[in-house]
Amino acid sequence: MLQSLLMERFQLKFHRESKIGAVYVLARGSGELKLQAPKDKDASPGVWMARDGLVGQNASMSLLAVRLGGNLQRPVLDETGLSGSFDFKSALLGDDPKAEYQDLVASILTSVQEMGLKLRSSKGPVETIVIDHIERPSPN
Repeated sequence: MLQSLLMERFQLKFHRESKIGAVYVLARGSGELKLQAPKDKDASPGVWMARDGLVGQNASMSLLAVRLGGNLQRPVLDETGLSGSFDFKSALLGDDPKAEYQDLVASILTSVQEMGLKLRSSKGPVETIVIDHIERPSPN
């Protein structure tokens, strides 16, 4: 709906491109996986960062990758090869809500390792939006 409004009001024209850029790759680690079968397979899937850690409920690895990408400020590609949904909880380091971004990244990397997974920096496809045309709106 918002996209339609922008296209109509501002004569917005755009296209999407995939470029190679900085990404993280989520993969299986060398240790034991600490992922449990979901307690409630009908529960709404979710991944969130709680005060005490990274929590997943009925969550797929692709959902985990998307949620991690939001916090890591770059896309995360799921290359775990794990299908299905899982419950998990992993402690985060520190509890300072004003912690710097680098501290957050280190904390997430450690939490993911605790679950038997790993994140590594890599290059991969990143979807971008390219604005081809835009105009000032006419007065109401």
